[in-house]
Amino acid sequence: MITSKGFKRYFTNTSWLFVGRIVQMIIALLIGVYVARYLGPENYGLLNYVRSFVGLFSIFATLGLSDIAIRNLVRDEHKKDSLLGTVFILKLLGALLAIGIIYITVFFTSNDRFTNLLIFIIAISMLFQSFNVIGFYFKANVLSKYVVIVNIILLIISSGIKLYFIYIKAPLLYFVVLMLFDSLMLAIGLNIMFHKQKFSIFRWKIDKKLAVELLKDSWPMLLATVTAVLHFKIDIVMIKEMIDSEAVGNYAAAANLSEVWQFIPSLIASSLFPAIINAKKISNELYYGRLQKLCDLMALMSIIIAIPVTFIANDMINLLYGAKYNQAGEILVIHIWSALPIFVGIVMGRWFIAENLQKYVFLPHLIGVSINISLNLLLIPMYGIKGAAFSTLISYFSLIILPPVFIPKIRKPFYMIYRSYLHIFTNSYNLIKDIKELKNKKMY
Repeated sequence: MITSKGFKRYFTNTSWLFVGRIVQMIIALLIGVYVARYLGPENYGLLNYVRSFVGLFSIFATLGLSDIAIRNLVRDEHKKDSLLGTVFILKLLGALLAIGIIYITVFFTSNDRFTNLLIFIIAISMLFQSFNVIGFYFKANVLSKYVVIVNIILLIISSGIKLYFIYIKAPLLYFVVLMLFDSLMLAIGLNIMFHKQKFSIFRWKIDKKLAVELLKDSWPMLLATVTAVLHFKIDIVMIKEMIDSEAVGNYAAAANLSEVWQFIPSLIASSLFPAIINAKKISNELYYGRLQKLCDLMALMSIIIAIPVTFIANDMINLLYGAKYNQAGEILVIHIWSALPIFVGIVMGRWFIAENLQKYVFLPHLIGVSINISLNLLLIPMYGIKGAAFSTLISYFSLIILPPVFIPKIRKPFYMIYRSYLHIFTNSYNLIKDIKELKNKKMY
């Protein structure tokens, strides 16, 4: 029987996140597949390219402040208005900086005017994403259900509009403008929920001293975010530059099915992060015990997902996307195994925050993105989009293998990761051995 009030609170919060995310995932996946089939590999590839291109610069709109803000809200809720107001302004200034950098960068690309127009439409949406700081407050106070409600309502509205666009045979431009509309409506929805909790954005304050402190704390996370975003987005951009939009469409179809599972570790880690911070206040034994259990769970889930998807990848692509995306199946078979390092890597990232070791966070991603770019330059000309998939997989595994070699101070979470997978493989081996012995006994 669950008797702990605190546990019930975290469990309820995680349940809201989990159920909400599953609903969002199902709706987004079905509508996304429908949109992909309608647009075809070339236009769908172009859509993913402009999103990824903007994503490379979105780091300046986040400034690595999300987990720092949540951590500070957990530590001192009384400074809520100053913290939220300061983070909001920092994110808004960061978004303006990102748009300016994008404006300069597009002149050095081979993009046509239409592609650049799509890029700027999506870039403007970063301004409205500054209101995501409201979500930080809800997460810090284990009230994620309000964020879930807003996201589901807006997803249903947006999905309905996409279906209408398909019905009237709307061009690609309409779908891009809708992305800007989605960001605006999310900002409005979060404000409404915030107001219903008897709070107001007009009470927010700007604290210059706090801004400096936040930037000092977050700059390592910003570096980590820079390298992480490059790691996650660079494949799409490089495939577009080295091959074409149709190749991007096939790769994106596979990558989307592979990455759709990543909501599971993200929402669990986000929801339990306050519990981990609080455990650290009580004892190191409780703190590392919770981290190890979380790591074990992530490792197990990644394997449970990767194995079946490997065997049904081609059937999944044919069923969902159709024959036009005939190259995506073999990409999914490779890409899905990136779940193993990604799932446990999310726990590792939370450990860095809890230990206030943000300055080391960028190193794993720096190693990963360096390997990814280098392998892409080598393998894409040789093997096409399959080469990009192998580059991604190898670079993700480098995130959990190489960093502890260089920095002894950060080895502890990596030992937890190795221990998790060692337990799984050892138990699996013993289970297979027991099954074989049982069969042999039956035979005799």
